[in-house]
Amino acid sequence: MSSPDSLRVAVIGSGPAGIYTADALTRQSRETVAVDVIDRLPTPYGLVRYGVAPDHTKIKGVARTLRQVLERPEVRFIGGVRFGRDVTADDLDRVYDAVVYATGASVDRRLGIPGEDLPGSVAATDFVNWYCGHPDTGVERFLLDSEEVAVVGAGNVALDVVRILAKSAEELRRTDIPQPVLDVLADSKVRRIHLLARRGPLQARFTAPELRDLGELANTDIAVRPGQVDIDPAGEAMLGAARAARTNLKILTSWAQRPSADRPRRIDLRFWVRPVEILGEESVAGLRVEGTRIGDDGRLAGTGEEEVLDVGMVFRSIGYMGVPLPGVPFDESTRTIPHTDGRVLGPGGGVLAGRYVAGWIKRGATGVIGTNKSDAAATVRSLLDDAPALRERRAAGAHDSSIEALLAERGASFTDYGDWLAIDAAEAERAADLDRGERVKLHRWDELYGALGR
Repeated sequence: MSSPDSLRVAVIGSGPAGIYTADALTRQSRETVAVDVIDRLPTPYGLVRYGVAPDHTKIKGVARTLRQVLERPEVRFIGGVRFGRDVTADDLDRVYDAVVYATGASVDRRLGIPGEDLPGSVAATDFVNWYCGHPDTGVERFLLDSEEVAVVGAGNVALDVVRILAKSAEELRRTDIPQPVLDVLADSKVRRIHLLARRGPLQARFTAPELRDLGELANTDIAVRPGQVDIDPAGEAMLGAARAARTNLKILTSWAQRPSADRPRRIDLRFWVRPVEILGEESVAGLRVEGTRIGDDGRLAGTGEEEVLDVGMVFRSIGYMGVPLPGVPFDESTRTIPHTDGRVLGPGGGVLAGRYVAGWIKRGATGVIGTNKSDAAATVRSLLDDAPALRERRAAGAHDSSIEALLAERGASFTDYGDWLAIDAAEAERAADLDRGERVKLHRWDELYGALGR
C-alpha cells in the first residue's frame, strides 16, 4: 500500500508501455510508490485494445496481464483526462515527484507521392482504429465500395489490414468488433487486394504466424509471383537472411507453387514494387506503381517499369510516428522524446528533473508488445536511481496540489477503474444480446459514457 512518503509517479498513457512502467514501479522493493496511470480515454490498454486486430484473440489476451497491474492497490487508473487541455506538463510537475510519458506512436508515416490526400487514400492507423472501435473514428469513415484496393507495406499491420478486408463478416462474428463495423464489412464490395512491398521477401517484416494466417482464409485465394520468391537456398542472400525471413520465404514459395482456387476474394502479394502516384480527381481511381531494385549503393531504386492498378482505395502501412506533446521536448528527426537512459532531455541537452519516457515515444515504433516490458524496466531503473533527488525536490516545496484538486479547478471530470469495469460489463452484455462471443465493443464516445450513466 502507498503511504504519505511514497514516491508519487504519473504515467501518461495506459497502453502496454505505460502499464508495464506501473508494473516495474510496483514490483520493486527499493522505494514505496503510488502510481497514477492517466489516459484521455475512459478505457485502458491502448494498442492492445485499439491496435491489435479483433481476430488475434491470443495477443489480445495480454490485456488480462495488464489488468492485474491496474488492480494493484498502489496503482490508480485515471481516464478521460486530456493532456495539454485538462492538465499540462507543468501541472504534472507540480503534483508528482516523477512523470513518465508513454504515449506511443499514433500516426502513420506518409508515402510522399502525388494524390496521397485524395479521398480513398487512407492511413492504416485510421482503418485499424475503425475496425477496433476507437471512439475517435466514426463508423461512417469507411464504406468499402471498391472492388479492388491496395495495401502498401511489408509489416504485420499491413497483414492485419489485408486479413480484415479479406475475411467474411461471418468469420469475424465471434470477435469483439463493433456491430456497426461488422455490418459495413458484411456489405463490403472488396474482391481483390493488392499487397505491395517495396523490397523483397527476405526484407519483409512480416512474422511467420501473421503470414500463415493469410493462408488459412477460407474465402480468399493468394497469388504470389514465382519469380519473386525464386531464391537459391544455398545463395548468399538466403545464407545471410535471418531465420524468420527464411521461414517467410518457405511460406511464400509454397503459395507460389499451389494452383489458384475459385474463391470470392483474392490477395495479390507483390514484392519489388512501390507506389509513385495515386490517380484520380475527386477520389482514388488508380495507383501507379514502379518496379524496384537495390542499387549499387545499397539503396532502393526504381527500375522505370510502371503499371497502373485499377484500385479505388489505397491504405498506407509503412510505419508509425510519434506526435509531440504540449510542453514536452520532441525530436522531429526521430519523432520521439529525446532522452538518455529514459530521462527526458531539454532543448539544451540537459536532463529535465522528474521527467521520463518509455515505449515507442522513447525508442520509435519498433519491437513487439513484450518489448515494452524491458524498455519500461530500464526507464524505471533510472527513476529509482534518481529517487533521493526527487524526494529533495518535494522537500523543497516543488509539489503543492493533487490531481483531483487540479482537475476540479479546471472543471474537468475523470473516470476511474470502476468506470472501466462498468464499460467492460456493458460490452459483455452487448455480446450476449447479439450472441457474438465474450465481448462486442462500444464504439462511440456517447456509448462509452452512456455505460457510466453520463
